[in-house]
Amino acid sequence: MAGTASTGGPPGTVVIAPDTFKGSLSARDVAGAVASGMRRVAPSARLVQVPMADGGEGTLEAVTADGEVDWNIEVHRVTGPDGRPVPARWGTRAGTRGTLAVVELAEASGLGDMAAGADPMLATSRGTGELVRAALDHGAGTIVLALGGSACSDGGAGLLSALGARLLDASGRPVPEGAAGLNDLAEADLRELDPRLGQTRIVIAADVDSPLVGPGGAVEVFGPQKGLDARQVRQTSEALRRAVPVLAAGAQRCGGAAWSERVVRAADQPGAGAAGGVGFAALGLLEAVRRPGVEVVMELVGLGEKIAAADLVVTGEGSLDTQSLAGKVPVGVAGCAARHGVPVVAVCGRNGLDLRQQAAAGIDRVRALSDLAADETESMTRARELLDDVGCRIVADRIVADRAAAAASAPSCGCTGRT
Repeated sequence: MAGTASTGGPPGTVVIAPDTFKGSLSARDVAGAVASGMRRVAPSARLVQVPMADGGEGTLEAVTADGEVDWNIEVHRVTGPDGRPVPARWGTRAGTRGTLAVVELAEASGLGDMAAGADPMLATSRGTGELVRAALDHGAGTIVLALGGSACSDGGAGLLSALGARLLDASGRPVPEGAAGLNDLAEADLRELDPRLGQTRIVIAADVDSPLVGPGGAVEVFGPQKGLDARQVRQTSEALRRAVPVLAAGAQRCGGAAWSERVVRAADQPGAGAAGGVGFAALGLLEAVRRPGVEVVMELVGLGEKIAAADLVVTGEGSLDTQSLAGKVPVGVAGCAARHGVPVVAVCGRNGLDLRQQAAAGIDRVRALSDLAADETESMTRARELLDDVGCRIVADRIVADRAAAAASAPSCGCTGRT
């Protein structure tokens, strides 16, 4: 039961559930470093390390980190974002609806796999579609499609093509890969789209709630991060806008009005802009449902059950700021802890939240590496060492707070101190 730590001593059970510190440490390494420091001060404490993710990079590693769950990890060579083959991991395990598969887009179509100097207008999501097809071949009843860290802005065209769709220009030829090909899209032949998709539940896990196009759309927000210049952003946004009625018409011919209407509606749904529009293709054409990535990961790792038995929760990410409030790992974990009445400490490289924002997010205290390092470079290069130190300090904070609370609640003997 939560809150079982003895008064004046360290917590009995601590759940350590951070996200990655991007550019520095993986979520697994962050959890390990914090645990190392805590263990030195409180060797008898039970430290439960639960690496987390929000649906982007690291999702597969997070959900398969629990050694008590029997995951099968496979590696397939798929079409990378710049057309070169890349090895991509994906995982399966038994689920309540048959086999559950986790496909992480960043494994197959991630920005990190783009060659230096590669044209971002040609970046494709085809490899992600190839992983989805592999999951179908494996008999998956549910596929969790983790969207984040993408190199592509192709509206999911590559994904759909890998699953059997034929995207054609005005002359009936397949359009080129990437956002560049969308400029020529005139017809979508969906008759050969893999029929197994109709018997498979697809859940997209993403922390992005952008629509497909518009001021907060897929390329308007994320295109520059992928190398698109201002002209290419405008060109791609317009191509994505024109692609919607083309795909809707293909759905009408193949599946009828209801499917066509779903495609049109999908363009404006939160998450349609995730992964350069792959979210739109999944929501509209694959009839996926969208859930916040951190919620999906928390469910897959059984975080609620672990927190229910804890005295303290430690979470965090590299930069704790206002973006964290929009569905990132620390706030999702803190919300889960609040439901179980367990206090939360957040660790981060830098903290951009004020005390009111921290309290509203359910975070009791923040420990930032920037308070221990001379500058950001030191925070990143010495992150493991500094997180170890933070782990020690978190336990020390808890001991001091418990002792202070015990002293404040101790009954007075009524003595005046005089003889």
